[in-house]
Amino acid sequence: MKRIVLFPALLFLVSSAIVIAQGGAQGVRSDTLPPGKNPHLGNKESVRNGMTLYRWRCGECHALDATGYRGPDLTAVLPGMPDERLFQVVRQGVPGTEMPASNSPDDELLQLMAYLRNLSTVAPPDTPIGNVEHGKQLFAANCTSCHRVAGKGGRLGPDLTRVGAARSRTALVREIRTPSDWVPPGYETVTVVTKDGQKIRGAKKSEDVFSVQVMDMRERLQGYIKSNVQEVIYDKASLMPAYPAQRLSDSDLNDLIGYLTTLRGADVTVQ
Repeated sequence: MKRIVLFPALLFLVSSAIVIAQGGAQGVRSDTLPPGKNPHLGNKESVRNGMTLYRWRCGECHALDATGYRGPDLTAVLPGMPDERLFQVVRQGVPGTEMPASNSPDDELLQLMAYLRNLSTVAPPDTPIGNVEHGKQLFAANCTSCHRVAGKGGRLGPDLTRVGAARSRTALVREIRTPSDWVPPGYETVTVVTKDGQKIRGAKKSEDVFSVQVMDMRERLQGYIKSNVQEVIYDKASLMPAYPAQRLSDSDLNDLIGYLTTLRGADVTVQ
């Protein structure tokens, strides 16, 4: 009788150990691509899972069809990128851009990669880049007071040294024409009203329950204890002005974007 009771209990323990071991393997997190071929390549279920992961984690920046929005067009980038590099980019992110690092298990990253490898690798047709030199002049006249390139320019807006590698053309058009549609973290508009009525407007750099830090319009970092101010006003409008066609023609916009797409690293030169 004891043997009959003990056998199911032993079987349960062994089965539980197998499940735990499998779960642990799926939860492994590596900094480099695990050795061997990606086991999810060509597996329909894995590709579907990878698609779900992509749409949840990546679609907002790279677009649901991966042709790029705030992030680069992956259908153009992936064909020349080896798996080792792709895994590293997804795991570690891209410094200086909005591409974050990932703490997801290796198995999820491999499924995501399987989905990306399943995408069409046909590059979109070339788009005329316009007059790059004229675009550079437009940038100097309209943008350098707030944006830096290679260490030169203002700090009130995002650093654009790598914007050509971090943004698709569609994203650049939208962020120039209608910048308030999306404001990057760390550049949200905020106004602090002090108890004596002063108003300090600028970009919110950090905030917690008790305090807020703002870079004002003169690029001075100002810290405030919320209990010591009258009000903190949050504005959905971007500090960056909009550039509709009446202010920046389609031709000038094309030239400006042509210049911005050349900005792909810290080695760019600015005159």
